Amino acid sequence: MPIDDVQRSRQTQQVTLVAMATNLTLTVFQLIVGLFSNAFSLVADAMHTLSDLLTDGLVLLAARKGADPADANHPYGHDRIETVVSMFLGLVLVVVGCGFLWSAGVRIQGADALPPLHPVALWMALATLAAKEALFRYTLAASRRLDSRMLEANAWHARTDAASSLVVAIGIGGGLLGYRFVEPLAAALVGFMILRMGVMLAAAAIRELVDTAVSEEVVNKIRDTIAATPGARGVHDLRTRRMAHRILCDAHVLVDPRISVSEGHAIAEAVRLRVCRQHANVQDVLVHIDAEDDLDVPVIPVGPMPDRQTLAGWLPGLLGDDTPAPKRMLVHHLGGRVELELFFPLDWLSADGRVAQLNARLKAHLPTHPEIRAVRLHGLVAH
Repeated sequence: MPIDDVQRSRQTQQVTLVAMATNLTLTVFQLIVGLFSNAFSLVADAMHTLSDLLTDGLVLLAARKGADPADANHPYGHDRIETVVSMFLGLVLVVVGCGFLWSAGVRIQGADALPPLHPVALWMALATLAAKEALFRYTLAASRRLDSRMLEANAWHARTDAASSLVVAIGIGGGLLGYRFVEPLAAALVGFMILRMGVMLAAAAIRELVDTAVSEEVVNKIRDTIAATPGARGVHDLRTRRMAHRILCDAHVLVDPRISVSEGHAIAEAVRLRVCRQHANVQDVLVHIDAEDDLDVPVIPVGPMPDRQTLAGWLPGLLGDDTPAPKRMLVHHLGGRVELELFFPLDWLSADGRVAQLNARLKAHLPTHPEIRAVRLHGLVAH
């Protein structure tokens, strides 16, 4: 069942508050235990956890601002705030990963200089590892339930914290056993993993910011939904883009070229409602009604296309000065030319010889206006 914006924002904030409380608690205990046990790697991990509080704060801010309704300056809403925060979190992971790689190189060179450690540091590192892994699974499940890339980025940030705690635990364990080289090697491996995840998350956010289309599978499903709408004869130039968890679409829909404007609008509205109802992530569909498929075979007009006023001015010359102005005139622009439908009172048009006379005049004068392909005459019954 789709989740509305208010509920989605509230649940995102709840998940983020749980993460902030967890990180604050871990930071305090890591600092105390790390200083007591001479485990400087645990102190450094505490500083890493403290930085998570800052990113959690950004996620909380984005969750609140992203749920704000559209306004004059943000007519499409504020959902892209989530995307920007996701990109920032990805860049943070890149920096953290590079930091681990750099730190690993330094530790390899000075592995013998590590200070003696107290066993309580190992238990603290393992407890931190368990807490971070639990936080990762909790946040990742919420991100999939809420379809939030921002929460997904924060979840993987928690996983990198768990990885860093694993490095600390391995390093402390190796130090307690006398194998000083274990920690820097593990740190290098985890640093590469963090760097890769950060690049992937930042790249996904950037693709969204530059309006990359959704997957071909989703596009084809939307195309099938449009094509199944009554009145739609075809669809082309279907374009999609993401805005956080939402999808925005533009589509050109082919309809009968001689239906009324109001019927064409009704078909467009039917397409929009049908797509939004059958695809929960689609926020809106901008439908452009086409009278003909002008993409497959480009149409070159015979000349400048006349507007309605110009065409009305040509009618006396085509039909004769004694012909009254039509009660109604429909203009169809098709195939680079114009087709006219003229409506006259039925009693006037059905007079003896009237149709034949008008037909003769049209045959004589239409060649002087190559822009006009055909003229159709209709009798209008008075109400």
